[in-house]
Amino acid sequence: MKKAFLLIVLLSLILSACQRREIILVTTTSVENSGLLEYLLPYFEDAYQVNIKVIAVGTGAALRLGELGEADVLIVHDYAREVAFIEAGFGEKRDDLMHNDFIFVGPHPIESTDFTSFLMTLVSNYHFYSRGDHSGTHAKELELWETFGFSIATFGSRYRETGQSMESTLMMASTKGYFTLTDRGTYLAMRENLDLDIVFEGDELLLNYYGIIKVNPSLHNRDDSLADLFYTWMLSEEATSLIKNYTKYGEQLFHPYE
Repeated sequence: MKKAFLLIVLLSLILSACQRREIILVTTTSVENSGLLEYLLPYFEDAYQVNIKVIAVGTGAALRLGELGEADVLIVHDYAREVAFIEAGFGEKRDDLMHNDFIFVGPHPIESTDFTSFLMTLVSNYHFYSRGDHSGTHAKELELWETFGFSIATFGSRYRETGQSMESTLMMASTKGYFTLTDRGTYLAMRENLDLDIVFEGDELLLNYYGIIKVNPSLHNRDDSLADLFYTWMLSEEATSLIKNYTKYGEQLFHPYE
């Protein structure tokens, strides 16, 4: 009798697993590194019996995977490229999702009176690691130089591109004693293993906005209704509340768009 009961339980688990469907979510490393998805996605998966496969890359790579039909939904952070993605027909729809912020980190403080003087001192005197990987963080960095009228050429040999992830770039900056631009969540997750402190933060220009995009279903043959379901849920009051209440390292890491 006991064996029969265990067999029934086992078969039920197998059938349940077979019935679970899958969504491919391609997102940025900054979202993944923050721990937000590990906290958030089980609420959706358990409610709708759907597995979400997460692929974390830079925004440039995420958009490319979307173009190739290797994703159902994207969460990225480069508004101009997101709009271009939609206009080119690769995305079916897009919405603002949430924001956090970028920060500058480095081995020691930089004396400054405002953002302009901080950047001028940084560009003129110190070594800087850029991700150089066409990620959202890299795009923000280049935008900042242009906004304030600086050129990376001013750095000379003190400007280096890693071509790697945020985690790797932070480790390299820590080892070499360089400054870099990072999203707050990744830095906080790694802080205990870094010889880097926050040296500038809080300016409105450092806000980091994330958009959610549903990939055009004509680019793949997966169940489009699941992508629609997940996209709608991410913008729902439930998901918004969960994002708002997610804290780590004593801080609220993301602020939903409301």
